[in-house]
Order: sequence, then C-alpha cells, then structure tokens
Amino acid sequence: MNTDVAIYAEDVTVYKTLLESTRAIPWKIDWPTLQFAYIGPQIEELLGWEPQSWVTVQDWRDRIHPEDREWVFNFCVAQSQAGIDHEADYRALRKDGTFVWIRDVVHVVRNPDGTPNALIGFMFDISERKRTEQKLLDMQRELEELSFKDGLTGVANRRRFDSVVDARWLEAQMAGQPMSVVVLDIDYFKQYNDHYGHLEGDECLKRVASSLAGIVRGPDDLLCRFGGEEFVLLLPNTDAATAMALAWRCLDLVDKALIAHAGVGHDKRVTLSAGVNTLVPGEGDSVLPFIGVADSRLYKAKERGRHRVVAEG
Repeated sequence: MNTDVAIYAEDVTVYKTLLESTRAIPWKIDWPTLQFAYIGPQIEELLGWEPQSWVTVQDWRDRIHPEDREWVFNFCVAQSQAGIDHEADYRALRKDGTFVWIRDVVHVVRNPDGTPNALIGFMFDISERKRTEQKLLDMQRELEELSFKDGLTGVANRRRFDSVVDARWLEAQMAGQPMSVVVLDIDYFKQYNDHYGHLEGDECLKRVASSLAGIVRGPDDLLCRFGGEEFVLLLPNTDAATAMALAWRCLDLVDKALIAHAGVGHDKRVTLSAGVNTLVPGEGDSVLPFIGVADSRLYKAKERGRHRVVAEG
C-alpha cells in the first residue's frame, strides 16, 4: 500500500473514531440525491433507530414531531438551498414512540458555483436543557402570577387591574360593546378592625374575597382588591342590567358568608356597598373618569345607609 494512502486511511479511521466517541451525532447528506451518506452509530442509542434505517431525507422528516415537522423541514431546505449554515431545535421521534429534543447544527458544503453539494451536521440531545428552560419558564410564570395577586386575599391586585383595563377598554371601543365596573367596599370596616383587631381584619378580607371569587363568569371578568377594604369587578361586554344584578349578587354572596360584626353593622354581620357604572366607550371617553363615576356612586350607597347598590345619579 502506498504510504500516503496508508496515512490517509489511518487519519480517516482516527477521525471516525473521534466522531463516534462523542455524544454529538455526526451525519452527512448528499444534496443531489438527498440520501444519507453517513450517520453516526450514536443515533441508535439516542433514538433507537438503526443507522442503516436512515436512508433519505424523508426518513429524517418522518421522525420529527408532527407539530415541528413542517416548519423545521421547510426552514432547513430553504436555508440549505440558499447555501446558508443553520441550526434548528425540534422534537425527534424515538423508535419507542416517545420524543426527545434535538438541536441540529448544519453546515452547507457548496460547489464552486455556490450551489449546495452536501450537508454535514451534528445532532445534539438538548432534552435536559429544554427541561431546565421549561422549569425556568414555569418559575417565571409563577412569579408573574404572584406579582399580579394580592398577597393577603389571593385575588388579583391593583397592578393586575391596571395591566388589563386599558386593553379591555380599547376592545370595547372598537367593538362598540358596553363595559361595566362595580366598585365594592366593606361597610364599617374601620369599626371592625377597632373591635376585633387588625389580624381578624385581615381574616375578614380573606373571607370576603373568597366569597366574591364565585362572581367571576369567565376569563374576561376580573375581580381585584383595589386597596384597603375596596374591591373592583371589571365586566367587559356587560350591559347595565347585568352589571346591576351582579353587584347585588356580590352583596348576597358576602351576606351568606355570615361574617360576624359585633361592632357596627347590618344585622351584626359584615356587608358590602357597591357603585356601578356602564358605558359604551367612545373616542372622547377614558378609563379613570369611568371608574370614578362608579366610585362616587359607591359613596352615595354609603350615604344612603350602606348595604346597597347605586347605579345612577
């Protein structure tokens, strides 16, 4: 054997050994035929498919998760045709029917005229990284949810209200739909705290919030603690009659909770007062005055004896 040929063969063997001893899975596709010229034996350990079962690009395509398949295939083909090196993360099908996350890093070998000649790449198992990323996303989502919750009562807080009300307002303007708001306040809450103490006052707020939680009809409605003993119920696409009925329903829910109020109060129990406002927002209308009207009606309810709803005037 020629010495140069022997050295070349030895080098090829060394490189192949190195490639096949890594966790990365090397592969090569002949572009004119779209057939696999080579795929590392590590593929069987990772995915369960024997190396000889990887014959054409179609085999690779068929072993991509159905939700990832079209975009990954179209993206990689387009990039390869353009002669652009690229990478893609996707879920690959294992022979046992489960999926693992793969990162495919692709280098395009081009002919002198720039057209693709072959694709050479490495597959990496990134499942653990994806699990870590998902945990971080879940933690971030949980922190965001906590930041939008009132720490005492568990209902949405003022920050949450401020983050959604403008969007709901704009939607109502564009659709020409009514927006309603109910402002609720616990009657004689200062006297409750004076009589029972602030720790019991906190428990009272929790029980009121828990009672009101059932008023929310769906994902568009929002109940939040606005501050102190005041709660707000935001009701998109809700007319005046329905808003009035829901306000009275709030009062009824707290009535039925039978939270004792031995200091001052209607029938010696905790009650609510409510102010309601409904409007189909026009171009010249804005959110704050809209809520302000409901708030002023709440105080009229207080002036008229509490434990009632005011929706006009």
